[in-house]
Amino acid sequence: MNLIPTLEDLHDASLAAQVQQQIDRKTKPLGALGRLEALALQLALIQGRTLPRLEQPQLVVFAADHGLAARGVSAYPSDVTWQMVENFLAGGAAVSVLARQHGLALTVVDAGVRHDFAPRPGLLLRKIGPGSADMLAGPAMSAVQCEQAIRAGREVVRGLPGNALALGEMGIGNTSAAALLLARLSGEPLWRCVGRGTGLDDAALARKTALLGEVLVHHVDATEPLAVLAAMGGFEIAMLVGAMLQAAAERRVILIDGFIVGAALLVAARLQPAVLQRCVFAHRSDESGHALLLAQLGARPLLDLGLRLGEGSGAALAWPLLESACRILAEMASFESAGVSDASTDASTGPAAGSTPQP
Repeated sequence: MNLIPTLEDLHDASLAAQVQQQIDRKTKPLGALGRLEALALQLALIQGRTLPRLEQPQLVVFAADHGLAARGVSAYPSDVTWQMVENFLAGGAAVSVLARQHGLALTVVDAGVRHDFAPRPGLLLRKIGPGSADMLAGPAMSAVQCEQAIRAGREVVRGLPGNALALGEMGIGNTSAAALLLARLSGEPLWRCVGRGTGLDDAALARKTALLGEVLVHHVDATEPLAVLAAMGGFEIAMLVGAMLQAAAERRVILIDGFIVGAALLVAARLQPAVLQRCVFAHRSDESGHALLLAQLGARPLLDLGLRLGEGSGAALAWPLLESACRILAEMASFESAGVSDASTDASTGPAAGSTPQP
């Protein structure tokens, strides 16, 4: 299996025209369902059929620790990573609640948590190492570890059923990794990419920004996507890259959560730009760099709720909109089938009895 799969271009003018015609003939004014119509069209193009169906949706949370966290880039200690994994598995986390509510099968992947978990249902043990290394002492991952993580992410998706994948993450310190990836791959000033993460005050945010500036200087030679990922990413981020590429190769719908998952997508898109065609963006988070990241990806998120939790919580909240888009295509009547007059029908007379309104 090649590390980076080949992705086909999903552009299909004929299919797009058919689906748009279906949408336009529904019993509504043209464009009246707004972005839900564009979402329905995108889902159809991803699946290559006029009536897309969402089957056995999966929500996968990749978790790992970060060596840089020991330098105080987060308001929380690293132990919170493994404790939150336990919370996910016990069903008590926000993403656990939302996954249950919306019928999403939740899987947690230990990509590199500094803790040994007992095997149990819902947990996949794919640990590359007990957390990434301190980026100021060297690369976060070796090139070999980075490749192992990408391959592991691909294998996780290959082993899951369904045709839709929502993605989340957990890892104390990973907003720092995401900010570094964004800054290096976009060329934007670091200060625009760094946010408060788990809730840093002004002084702590200034220290975090200064520290990350040192990391960028330390890895000034890392410029290619895989080199940047290895130098300044993390095991869970690298596995997310692999998961996205595999899901894209299988033409699954990919539902992107917040800042960290988005940073992984930025790497994946630098490797295979067509991955973006398969992605639906769940929300814009309250992390300050996320709006900049979305602009880099040319993305319009579905929700803007001021979220900054991670976990895949935003993806789970957006999921019903994808279901609604599919139902609109499959179940909403057309003017013809409902016998409803459209805008071209003479309002004074309406359609003749028993006749079908014409476009």
